[in-house]
Amino acid sequence: MEKIEGNLLIIGGAEDKEKGCTILKEFVKLAEEGREAKIVIMPTAAEKSDSVGRMYSDIFKDLGIRDVEVLKIDSRADGFSKVAQRTIEEATGIFFTGGDQLKITSLLGGTPVDFSLQKAYKKGVVIAGTSAGAAAMSATMIIGGNGDSTPQMDILNMAPGMGLVNQVVIDQHFAQRGRLGRLISAVAQNPYILGIGIDEDTAILVDAQANLKVIGSQTVTIVDGFNSTYTNVSELKPKQALAITDMVVHILPHGYRFDLKNRKPITD
Repeated sequence: MEKIEGNLLIIGGAEDKEKGCTILKEFVKLAEEGREAKIVIMPTAAEKSDSVGRMYSDIFKDLGIRDVEVLKIDSRADGFSKVAQRTIEEATGIFFTGGDQLKITSLLGGTPVDFSLQKAYKKGVVIAGTSAGAAAMSATMIIGGNGDSTPQMDILNMAPGMGLVNQVVIDQHFAQRGRLGRLISAVAQNPYILGIGIDEDTAILVDAQANLKVIGSQTVTIVDGFNSTYTNVSELKPKQALAITDMVVHILPHGYRFDLKNRKPITD
């Protein structure tokens, strides 16, 4: 298996952009690490990509980064651009904005730019995503669903993600939009996958050893169904409530860590 050197900074959305900027400063620090930083902003998911790109460009310049570039991928053809590939290859930090995560995967999936992103991550580049940009990080992503419903099979829609982090599914704006039910429903469909719900102004930093650290003002919820002893998920009819037993839930605030490979908090 090819060794991964990079870090992922996966943000639950609505991160502080004006006061302490704790999460965005962490991204800048990781992009710098012993080198002159070049940050590439990818507003692919955003409806108003120009204004969103400018906003984050101004923020990162205010945080001391001189070399910031907005890379617009608005079509599948853009994903085959040699210039775009070179831009990714020269980056030390790549930042995906919020919007619609399906735009990210449908425009980038399988393109040379997608392969350049994977290569950049493996060689040590930090890749961050907020909101939709966070949801797209996993191999399977949630693309929609009723967040405040009783857990049911038909309350969420899922699709293939970017695959930067495997064996997890990520939900964002988590506590603020009451999304525990749909995350449990996602995990029930495949209990081998960890469900990670990230609150607003909160992020997880995933390192090369698949350990995560929580950063920000709120919490991260991790749902683990691996040792569940019963579920009716395969028998459910539309609108019927889900049953699942012996599921484990972890709630982790700022500074707490979790070992994704061994499915347990790191307490030392």
